[in-house]
Amino acid sequence: MKKVCFVLDFENFDDARVVYDSLNPEIKHKIPKTRIKVKLEETVLKIDIEANDISSLRAACNSYLRWINTALNVKKTV
Repeated sequence: MKKVCFVLDFENFDDARVVYDSLNPEIKHKIPKTRIKVKLEETVLKIDIEANDISSLRAACNSYLRWINTALNVKKTV
């Protein structure tokens, strides 16, 4: 089992919450061969990704990082 953990420390709780809330629907639609845990504590968002193989892990990491980036860009625009 391959694993990675992203720990993102935001400037404020609102930014962290926006990203957390935007990831929730994606967590429900599972990425094949992966397990995802997302936890929000104050301004820190922790994302644990486990996968059966390195290519599945890379795909999941790319997806989650892209979704985080999109959520932050949308928040800036709105």
